[in-house]
Amino acid sequence: MKIFDLIAQSLLYAGISFNSNFLEANVLNILLLLIGLIYVLKNFLGSILNERQDKVLFAIKESEERLEQATLRLDEAKKQLAQTQIIINQIINEAEETAKKVRESILEQGKVDIEKLTQSSKASIQFAENQVRLQIQQQITALAIEKVSAEINNQMNPIMHNKIINQSIMQLEGKINL
Repeated sequence: MKIFDLIAQSLLYAGISFNSNFLEANVLNILLLLIGLIYVLKNFLGSILNERQDKVLFAIKESEERLEQATLRLDEAKKQLAQTQIIINQIINEAEETAKKVRESILEQGKVDIEKLTQSSKASIQFAENQVRLQIQQQITALAIEKVSAEINNQMNPIMHNKIINQSIMQLEGKINL
């Protein structure tokens, strides 16, 4: 109480007065009202704050669960991406191998076709050479017969003609008698 008196006296000198009688000044009523308000508001605000805290905790928990689910989905997507990448690499390797085999097959087939064409060309050339030889032989034979016939006609006279006929008849008689 002495403190209040001192405060009141100092305020008196400053021109403000302080009533130290609590009952007259309604300080006690204000204090009781303030304590009552704090008590009531504490329960009211406390329940509101508790509800708000529960909602915030629930939202945090939901966010954590969604984060965990998103992390799981991300991990699964990473696994699928890795598997897809492996499959893509396998497809690329298989495509390269297939292209290599096709290229080798085409080259081998080309070699076979070239060999066949070469053999066919050689056979055609050989056939043409044989035809030319045969024609040349026929022409030479025809020319030789023609030349021999011309010479025989030049040298043949009726005496020689009779002599050849007689000789041929004798050879035929010898064959018949045997």
